[in-house]
Amino acid sequence: MASSSEIRNGLCINHNNDVYSVVEFLHVKPGKGPAFVRTKLKSLTNGKVIDMTLPSSHKIDIVRVERRKYQFLYNDDAGYHFMDNETFEQTALQKELIDNPGFLKEGSEVEVLFHADKNIPLTLDMPKYIELQITYTEPGLKGDTATNATKPAKVETGAEVRVPLFINEGDKIKIETATGNYMERVK
Repeated sequence: MASSSEIRNGLCINHNNDVYSVVEFLHVKPGKGPAFVRTKLKSLTNGKVIDMTLPSSHKIDIVRVERRKYQFLYNDDAGYHFMDNETFEQTALQKELIDNPGFLKEGSEVEVLFHADKNIPLTLDMPKYIELQITYTEPGLKGDTATNATKPAKVETGAEVRVPLFINEGDKIKIETATGNYMERVK
């Protein structure tokens, strides 16, 4: 057990028989009254985000987690299959554990967060940005760039992304995996 004054971003804690990760926190010391910690927690089992305020003397149960590097192999009816880069063991993860699985490209490196005591996967962390090739998009019209107009485009993994009008089929683009937003064209 630790006190709530030890809370930091990325810390995993046990709360209401579920494992939560600290997304944001703020230590508050008002002029009158005791100090407290305002937190935003994300459930690693169902993805729900909750706000919680804890007194500074509150005890929290820290969960020990391990980050392991995996390589994405393929997906099928059983789930998304990954290979451990050190032991070469294969693990299948369900779609619910992955944020934006449409951006997973075969051979891409990811980090899987495991509960250290129970050895069960909790969540998958994608790289912040990924580079993918455009497989289909409508051609842009010349002179249609007065505004920040975008058009739909399909990338090599099958996901759909909104891109600027000057992007054509065959172009490589950089995508932010957390939001699915177009960042830039890659040379």
